[in-house]
Amino acid sequence: MPLSQADVRHIATLSRLEFDQDQLADFQGKLDRIITFVDQLTAVDMGGVEPMAHPLDLTQRLRADEPDSAIDRDRIQENARETTDGYYRVPKVIE
Repeated sequence: MPLSQADVRHIATLSRLEFDQDQLADFQGKLDRIITFVDQLTAVDMGGVEPMAHPLDLTQRLRADEPDSAIDRDRIQENARETTDGYYRVPKVIE
């Protein structure tokens, strides 16, 4: 079903687009080709095709989720200029 110029104007209004009469005819042809292509895609029989998350057969190489040594906060904060109760103290930047 080809798009009419009124359809294209309505789509342009919904999309908040403005264009002149020459551009209207150009967009009408382009949108008509897009809709024709989508119709061709919907005509393909997809029965028996499993959906996939990625077109390539990839696996994630992840490390084992095992507990590791804890970070020694006191040792890390030795380099900080000033700390209080395990938190870093910084100069006030917002008045």
